[in-house]
Amino acid sequence: MSSKPTCLLTGATGGIGKAIAMQLAQHGYTLMLQGRDLAALKALNDELTGQHHILIGDINEKAARQDIINQAFTLRNPTILINNAGVSAFKHFTSMQDADIDNILVTNLVSTMQLTRLFLSRVDKSNAQIINVGSVLGAIGFPGYASYCASKFGLKGFTEALQRELVHTGTQVRYFAPRATNTSINSSDAKTMNESLGTQVDDPETVAREFIAFLHGNSVRYVVGWPEKFLVRLNGVLPELVDKSIARQSKKILTFITGEQK
Repeated sequence: MSSKPTCLLTGATGGIGKAIAMQLAQHGYTLMLQGRDLAALKALNDELTGQHHILIGDINEKAARQDIINQAFTLRNPTILINNAGVSAFKHFTSMQDADIDNILVTNLVSTMQLTRLFLSRVDKSNAQIINVGSVLGAIGFPGYASYCASKFGLKGFTEALQRELVHTGTQVRYFAPRATNTSINSSDAKTMNESLGTQVDDPETVAREFIAFLHGNSVRYVVGWPEKFLVRLNGVLPELVDKSIARQSKKILTFITGEQK
C-alpha cells in the first residue's frame, strides 16, 4: 500500500486532469478519479500505475456531490482535494446565453466551493490539503473571457479567503494557475488567436510536472510560465499598464472571438 496521501481529483479525464493523474500515480499517490464519463475514467484508470478508485458523478448536481464525498470517505479517507474540473467559453459576452454563463460560474466556482465544504466536513483538518486549479485569467481580465475570468477571479478569492480562515487548523489551501494550455477546453478560435498573438501555450504534461513541483513545495499560490508570472503581479499593482498592452492588440483579438458583438 502506498505511503503517500490519497488524492481526490475532480475533472480527472480532461487534458490537464489526466496529465496530473498520470504524474500523481507515477509519484506513488493513490487517486480517487472523479468525472462524468465512466468509460473515460476506466480507460484512464487502466493507464495508471498502482490501484486507484473511480468516482462517477456530476459535481454540478447537489446529490452527486454528496455521493462523491460519501464514496470517497467510505472507500479510503482522502486527505488531498484537487479541484480541477472546469469549463470555458471564448465568446463576446453579449452573445452568451444565460445557460452559458451559469454553466461556467457553477462548474468553475460554485460547485467547487460546495464540494470543498463537504470535503472539509469529513476530513481530518489537522492534516489536509485543498488545491484549486485556477488560471492566469483568474488574475488578468482578457477579452472574450468575461465569464471565465469572473469564475477564476472568484476561485482565486475563495482560495485566498479560505486559506486565511483555516491557517491555524493544519489544513493547507493553495492555488495553482496554469497559463494557456493545449487542451480541448480551448475552442479552435482561441487556439488560432493564441497562434496569431504568439502566445506561449503549454502541453498538459508540462503543466502536470509543474503541478507536482508545486504540490511538493511550500508555496500557497503558483503561476505557471514567464512572462505570465510578471504580468499577474503587474496587473495587481499597475493594471492600467496591462490595459494599454491589451488595447494595442484588441482589434486583432476581437476578430477571433466567437459570436457577434451585440
